[in-house]
Amino acid sequence: MTALEKLAELLFPNIDKTPADYEALYPPRDLKEGARVVRIAPSPTGYLHLGVLFTATINDLTARSTDGLFYFRLEDTDKKREVDGGAADILAGLRQYGLQIDEGYQGEDASIGAYGPYRQSDRAEIYHAYVKALVLQDLAYPCFCTSDELSAVREQQEAQKLRTGYYGKYATCRNLTPEQAMEKIRAGQPYVMRLRSPGDESRRIKFDDMIKGTIEIPENDQDIVLLKTDGIPTYHFAHAVDDHLMRTTHVIRGDEWIASVPIHLQLFRVLGFKAPKYAHVSPIMKEENGSKRKLSKRKDPEAAVHFYTEQGYPPESVMEYLHTIANSDYEDWRRCNPDAPRSAFPFNLKKMSVSGALFDLNKLNDVSKNVIAAMTADDVTQAVLNWAKDYAPDWYALFAKDIAFTTGIFSIDRGGAKPRKDLAKWSDTPDYADYFFHAPTEYPWPENLQADDIRKVLTAYLPLYDPAQDKQEWFDTIKALCPSIGFCPEVKEYKKQPDAYPGHVGDVSTVIRVAMTGRRNTPDLCSIMSLLGRDIVTERLNQALATL
Repeated sequence: MTALEKLAELLFPNIDKTPADYEALYPPRDLKEGARVVRIAPSPTGYLHLGVLFTATINDLTARSTDGLFYFRLEDTDKKREVDGGAADILAGLRQYGLQIDEGYQGEDASIGAYGPYRQSDRAEIYHAYVKALVLQDLAYPCFCTSDELSAVREQQEAQKLRTGYYGKYATCRNLTPEQAMEKIRAGQPYVMRLRSPGDESRRIKFDDMIKGTIEIPENDQDIVLLKTDGIPTYHFAHAVDDHLMRTTHVIRGDEWIASVPIHLQLFRVLGFKAPKYAHVSPIMKEENGSKRKLSKRKDPEAAVHFYTEQGYPPESVMEYLHTIANSDYEDWRRCNPDAPRSAFPFNLKKMSVSGALFDLNKLNDVSKNVIAAMTADDVTQAVLNWAKDYAPDWYALFAKDIAFTTGIFSIDRGGAKPRKDLAKWSDTPDYADYFFHAPTEYPWPENLQADDIRKVLTAYLPLYDPAQDKQEWFDTIKALCPSIGFCPEVKEYKKQPDAYPGHVGDVSTVIRVAMTGRRNTPDLCSIMSLLGRDIVTERLNQALATL
């Protein structure tokens, strides 16, 4: 047995599988030519935020557009930063927003697919087998440097204005013989496992990023940590092994990882793996004081996906908006294909923004208004009830008291070629529906009318109200009323002689609208009055008269 073999056995006495065993256990996937295998691989160190949802969306689009596969891997090796319930929150959020996870982690004790385990904390033996193989090739070694020793090296490098890190002459443990290393291990000295980097920082590597284009960057010469003292792998090492064995073809992730690509490409090379293709997604940006900055999890409430749930944005709205910032030609496609599923859009990674798409809450609201306007009244009612139950319990009680009445509210001006677009999110509904449940307390009467004019309108209309009238009959009644109270029944005629009348037919309907709702702008007034019923209409007309 060689010295390296003895060292490998001492380091990993319980590891009896080799990389060849795992290659056989996880063979290449049987997919059609060109199908892309992509993944979302979050750490459960926080809750789902917009950047993760956006990156997951890009992965999903890539899989769907190539008849590929999208899987979920949980990278939970950083136990110190793990947040209770973080993994469940991320997974639930992806499902809530309609992302199709074909394979992978499905919950605490659940997964689907033949390439697992899909939780890194369950894959320790696999990582150890590959590190053992690297030791046998003299490409990995135990490092016994203490944190104090590493800090002293860093201070020395900083004082000399050198690159900091564990490389070259500063990688002192790389010069230990296998015998010296075994002596320290037997003496009980703690250690980490490091890569014996074959790189040279003076050399540069190039790689083609599918979003950014060709990137040139110095080669890695750092002897990075592969396994920490407790045997848990670092992100760099674990992801290389996992992406290979799970047969990932494209790694689509945030561009904060570009600086790590030299490490990752080097790991793939020394492990004997074919590297995946990379696509680095630029962060979502926010405009502030005339300049742009990255959307911040700490500063911006809209960075957290919970924000959209709490505000009551339909998941469909958020996803539709994310598609508009994923590819700039999505909006044109949507205009030409208003009823097509998003999956039919010909998504292209190369059309993504290189510098980062700008997040615009107003644009999201516009997109969401279109989405909600296309929904049925029944669907709107159910969504509003679901939102209000959690975030507006008093309004939930009002909405739930009479479901037919509530559905009637959201039926007004819904459907047809030009539906109204009053609602951008469910948190708009309490204000939108307030006058259906509460009589007005303020009356913004038209400024061009005097109190006597308003009183005439209300007094004359009060005996004429007929809940059986349809919209045309209702309007004809308003027009017929005008001459008897001195108002002009035609707007065009009024504009020719504005001084001849106190107002026109539109002013008459506005007076009735204000009396009913306390607002000048509402959906169809005839429908509102019909839903309120004769008793409430009569009561509100009299109440308005009493204020004059």
